[in-house]
Amino acid sequence: EVQLVESGGGLVQAGGSLRLSCAASGFTFDEYDIGWFRQAPGKEQEAVSCISGGGSDGSTYYVDSVKDRFTVSSDKAKKTVYLQMNNLKPEDTAVYYCAANPIHIVRACTKIDRRLAYHWFGHWGQGTQVTVSS
Repeated sequence: EVQLVESGGGLVQAGGSLRLSCAASGFTFDEYDIGWFRQAPGKEQEAVSCISGGGSDGSTYYVDSVKDRFTVSSDKAKKTVYLQMNNLKPEDTAVYYCAANPIHIVRACTKIDRRLAYHWFGHWGQGTQVTVSS
């Protein structure tokens, strides 16, 4: 059974940093694309970043709003994907989710810049709250 467990959320002041973790189990890590999404109250879920093949092929993806501030990485031995978030802004406040999809079905990472990108990911974690105060 595919399981994804996020951690690392919390309350931080604007300009601060947080590192989110997504611990994966139940699947072969480098055969999946793993993405980060977020959803703020009253807003549509949006993609944030993605790492392809558990990071094995080195491909990472970011939406424009987080480029140069967020960095996605992975530790294959720990089967964990990280999202380092720097220079956080109040508009980054949201519940952050990690999601996964097998590469042999679709290259989900290549879809994250599209509207409703979450449709391309079939497995989801429970989310972790990130709150950025001004």
